[in-house]
Amino acid sequence: MKRALRGLMWVMLSTALVLMVPRAFAQRPPETHPVSEHRDIVMSWDRSALPGDVELWAPRTLLGFSSDASLDYGQLHLTCRSNTDPSTGACASEGMMDLSTLATSIRIQATEMRSGLMTELRARAWVERAISGGRCLGDYWVRAQRPINTARGEDCAGYWSTGTGAALIIPEDEMARLVAGHWQATLNLSMHSALGGAVTANYSFSFDFTITDRDAVAIYFPHFDEISPHVGMNLRYDPIAQTVGGGTTVDMCLYDGLGSQAPYLGVTVRDSGGRTPGPSGFSAWHRDSGGTGDNARLDYGVTLDYNGAPLSMRNGVEEQLTGIDTAKLTLVVLPGMSQPVFCVDTPLRLNMPRVPIAEKQPGYYRGDLKVELRVPTGVP
Repeated sequence: MKRALRGLMWVMLSTALVLMVPRAFAQRPPETHPVSEHRDIVMSWDRSALPGDVELWAPRTLLGFSSDASLDYGQLHLTCRSNTDPSTGACASEGMMDLSTLATSIRIQATEMRSGLMTELRARAWVERAISGGRCLGDYWVRAQRPINTARGEDCAGYWSTGTGAALIIPEDEMARLVAGHWQATLNLSMHSALGGAVTANYSFSFDFTITDRDAVAIYFPHFDEISPHVGMNLRYDPIAQTVGGGTTVDMCLYDGLGSQAPYLGVTVRDSGGRTPGPSGFSAWHRDSGGTGDNARLDYGVTLDYNGAPLSMRNGVEEQLTGIDTAKLTLVVLPGMSQPVFCVDTPLRLNMPRVPIAEKQPGYYRGDLKVELRVPTGVP
């Protein structure tokens, strides 16, 4: 029985000690003086696995704290260079004395270096005041988030604020606005200790993001909604020469999922019909006859236009397109995507030389063509 009682007492004492531990968590911020800072934020990711929120300053990152109230660290505030120009960050360019509880939205202009495409990101930022005593609800922090340009100090339980912390975060849903490519952006913030006063410190951030989107590699036909479009050859009959021939151009765009910065793109065109094509490598066949003779077949050639130069395609043979980083681009919205992207413009020309119409069966001809795109692995 005595052992049982001693065991019970030990449990009760242990529980009492655990309940007392949280009181030790409230720690006074260390003496900290504002110092200008520059940070390079270099990140890489694929859009299938977004990086989450980008915390430039975690909540309550200490910008300044001192028991010397004359330093005015309890009213430190931040401003942007402009409230309209997002090239270096757009937010309030002057301090204010209001005690609003709304976080600041900072517009940051990001530019894709290959295409020049620009997208705005919105960062969230706020400041919190720290006091010299620890009696503000058992903490050294006033529990209120203010806009970063709030130039007014605060008091709590008779203690006046003598320090300032800040948070600066780009949310994940904003990062998701960036499509594949190489993006750069800049954010500059200035700190002041008094309303309308001189700059106490400068904070600058340079962003360099390399983004891939390997799951979105696509061959896109801008004038067709479906993946396998039906294309008419636009054949014309010449009653004088009694020949038939013609051709058509199919707009095609190649999206490499790398921001059009792959070292090359491999393109293969195949005749995917069930019968062996003619000498040109590509053929359309009479739909109803089911024959395999010359009179049931129309032969045609395929040419790919890349950077203004025609490239004759051979059936089943890959052609590598180099110089992608300087190729002509087209801005499109791919199926399943909400943001526009740039893809490499590569129109396909289908051309059937003229043949005597008497040598061919009258009727409807059909051919199947398959285009394949290969993007090199391991890049960037």
